[in-house]
Amino acid sequence: MSLGATCIEKALARSEAALIGYLPVGFPTVDQSIEAGKVLADEGFDMIELGFPYSDPGMDGPVIQRATEQALHAGVHLTDLLRATEELSNYGITVSSMTYWNPVFWYGVEQFARDFASAGGAGLITPDLPPEEGSEWEAAAETYDLDRIYLVAPSSPEHRLRKIVNHHRGWIYAASTMGVTGTRTSVDDAARELVARTRAAGADYVCVGLGVSTGAQAREIAAYADGVIVGSALVRQLFAEADGLSGLRALAAELRSGAVRSS
Repeated sequence: MSLGATCIEKALARSEAALIGYLPVGFPTVDQSIEAGKVLADEGFDMIELGFPYSDPGMDGPVIQRATEQALHAGVHLTDLLRATEELSNYGITVSSMTYWNPVFWYGVEQFARDFASAGGAGLITPDLPPEEGSEWEAAAETYDLDRIYLVAPSSPEHRLRKIVNHHRGWIYAASTMGVTGTRTSVDDAARELVARTRAAGADYVCVGLGVSTGAQAREIAAYADGVIVGSALVRQLFAEADGLSGLRALAAELRSGAVRSS
């Protein structure tokens, strides 16, 4: 079983949905993004999704865009992603990365897969790489035992879901709603149906993201999904804290309590 699937399976065995936190590498600084990841690990998050900053982030909402722009201006590099991955995986939490495809292509697909696996990484979420164009990545991921995490959306037809299921490894990222990342007052009801349709297409593990910001929303999603993904709410908290990570710790604890499945 892959690292990501194993992480999710352990959470489900505790009657919890896996809690996955997105943090952009290099925001506010590389070292501070690593410390933020350790806070999430201390508060019971199951996986860190390290976002690599990119100049044309088609999926990212305004909060994450602001954070990644700051990281890019500070000169963040893929070597920083590898260092953060190694430090956090050694700290005891599963680490995947969400990255647009161009940085991986620029680094060298085979070389990146090798170095990311060597750093302890579990796999990549590739929002702009469709399965039809992923043969080089899939071969490298197979060689280095990495998860291939593709995205599905409420608009995905059944044949598309089956294709993604056939090409993925580990788990599938279900976007709860159409649009970019960002906190929302409610999570779209289409997410529940999307999870059911993706499972019907053959997926073992489906995790839901986009819009989750409260423990109540985490609880709602944990009732039907295998994992709850939180991003913008965590990054917004980092913007709000001039000194220390107490607010991030409190939010993480609230989200952790919400990801428990009711018996």
